[in-house]
Amino acid sequence: MAKYDFDLGVLGGGAAGLTITAGAAQLGAKTLLVEKEGALGGDCLHYGCVPSKTLIRTARAYHDIKHAVKFGLPHVDVQPVDFKEVSKRIRSVISVIQKHDSVERFCSLGARVEFGQAEFIDEHSIRLNGNTYSAKAWAIATGSSPAIPPLGGLKSISCLTNKDIFYMDTLPVSMIILGGGPIAMEMAQAFNRLGTRITIIQRSGQILSREDKDLADTVMEKLSHEGVSFALGSSIVTIAETGASKKVTFKNNEGEIKTIVADALLVAMGRTPNVDGLGLENIGVVYDDKGIEVDSRLRTNHKHIYAAGDVTGKYQFTHAAGYEGGIVISNAIFHLPRKTDYTFLPWCTYTSPELASIGLNEKGATAAGIKYSVWIEEFKNNDRSLAEGEETGRIKMLLDEKEKPIGIQILGPHGGDLLSEWVAVLNGKVKLSTLAGAIHPYPTLGEINKKVAGSFLAGKIFSDTVKKGLKLFFNLKGRACEASE
Repeated sequence: MAKYDFDLGVLGGGAAGLTITAGAAQLGAKTLLVEKEGALGGDCLHYGCVPSKTLIRTARAYHDIKHAVKFGLPHVDVQPVDFKEVSKRIRSVISVIQKHDSVERFCSLGARVEFGQAEFIDEHSIRLNGNTYSAKAWAIATGSSPAIPPLGGLKSISCLTNKDIFYMDTLPVSMIILGGGPIAMEMAQAFNRLGTRITIIQRSGQILSREDKDLADTVMEKLSHEGVSFALGSSIVTIAETGASKKVTFKNNEGEIKTIVADALLVAMGRTPNVDGLGLENIGVVYDDKGIEVDSRLRTNHKHIYAAGDVTGKYQFTHAAGYEGGIVISNAIFHLPRKTDYTFLPWCTYTSPELASIGLNEKGATAAGIKYSVWIEEFKNNDRSLAEGEETGRIKMLLDEKEKPIGIQILGPHGGDLLSEWVAVLNGKVKLSTLAGAIHPYPTLGEINKKVAGSFLAGKIFSDTVKKGLKLFFNLKGRACEASE
């Protein structure tokens, strides 16, 4: 039997890699974790989820102060934003979380941590900083980086990505954002609220193209109302840099050539897998420009080498990476053939209002050829939402022909948090009657979940058939009042 230095080697110290390392080490596997950058935590901690949500919260606070009169408060003359202070707060939040993702913590769990660029030299061994390390099994969780597509000279100019937008010294007066996905929308609203003039240029005719159009359009209307400009259905012609300014020329959806000049240019047009330098070609691991190819057990074409997280190019969410880390542990450590199941994978775009989804939306159901019905409740009819001054949005519940829920979309305040109840309902196969009959505290936003389930059931409970039966058996007398026309 071959002897190896470690039971498991993990490449990448982001969400997936840290999950795998922590789980394997605590189960008694001798584990090596290798991270290319100088600190653990990955893109999410340093350039993604944590800094973006910190920025969004800061922007919302500033926005609320500027609109204090909406809450019956005196008008406030606010000072311009000092982005150095905003960035300082972002760094402070990261530093607190960094302690949880520290070398010391993982050493205490039993894992060895090394930093540097690892390269496979054979199917079980890597070269790292001049040393060779071998492992019985490997997990590749090196994540992804922002893609810079070859558009109109884009690669030849300086531009912003999520790698540097949170660490600028000054707030740009104006910014062009290329892309219409979640990152683009979140940053557009946040920087607009802080005082930057924002223009979105998007190739397709809809922002958040994965979402149902009615909900995506509502998000766009909210951002437009706040001052964000949109150029949808537009294609880039040229991108140039003149001094500190960026000039983007594009053809709009009416065929007109337009030019916009701004202080900053943010590129948010997708991600590319971090596979360069890993030596995957040395050992024949199959991958393409989208990511490493894996099966349902997250195994590559070498069954002892796994891949998880963004590097697979599948579901680029931190919570998906953590879930996939658990799949790898089941297969590599417990040797249980556990497969991935993304049927009820939730996701959320953290604009205001938030847009959260789980399961199938109307686009997905239609594409899959599934017949469905839609049940909707509006946040403007929720008492707590009115008290909070948040009237925009709705919940959509999709039921299949058997009247079972197959998907939920929530556009509204704290949509991501509200979706958590549906995570439990759908994964636990909880009946809608159970949800509708459960006591929810009043007044809360969460009552909207109960109400949409109750609306569906009301049509059955208060049907003519039920009323006729009650009249027959209990001699009910019927209506006591008729509304005047």
